[in-house]
Amino acid sequence: MIKIGLTGSISSGKTTAGKIISKGRGPFFSADTVVNRLYKNKSFRKNIARSFKIRINSSLKKAIKDKILERKENLKKLEKIIHPIVRHKMLFFFRKNKNKKFLFLEIPLLFESRLTRHFDVIIFIKSNKNLRLKRYKLNRGNTELFSLLNEHQLKDNKKMELSDHIVVNNKSLIVLKKNLLNIIKLYE
Repeated sequence: MIKIGLTGSISSGKTTAGKIISKGRGPFFSADTVVNRLYKNKSFRKNIARSFKIRINSSLKKAIKDKILERKENLKKLEKIIHPIVRHKMLFFFRKNKNKKFLFLEIPLLFESRLTRHFDVIIFIKSNKNLRLKRYKLNRGNTELFSLLNEHQLKDNKKMELSDHIVVNNKSLIVLKKNLLNIIKLYE
């Protein structure tokens, strides 16, 4: 089994890259998808609401974002709740798929969470900051939160140093796909 981790800065195209490279090759795990599902879980929502002293309603995510913008220490508080759950689900994904040739995992904070030991290959998806901000805003993200989250992550040059492969995602999906397929051919 070859465990391939995809990481990158906020809105660099990690999930898109993961879907492209994993298609027909092996199961794909997305940390972002796990987190989105958590926000739909009743007990998780209660826990978050209690931890941040906010009401449970349909805009819980927005309330959390507001709390993070109020005090950036709240981001670490949120990560202490979410990261162990995501890590547990990641390890379960490994066990469940132990007989597969390839496993693909999109982990935004792979380096920051010290998860490198779990991967055989790490691909860094790089995209310039202005393009990433544009993508983030297209998904209804706010500039201030983008800046805070971006500053919270390791700098691109450090992530590039720690990665096995770097894929620049500033152009079209066709170029992204070509670059990813060139990498996976090395391991097939």
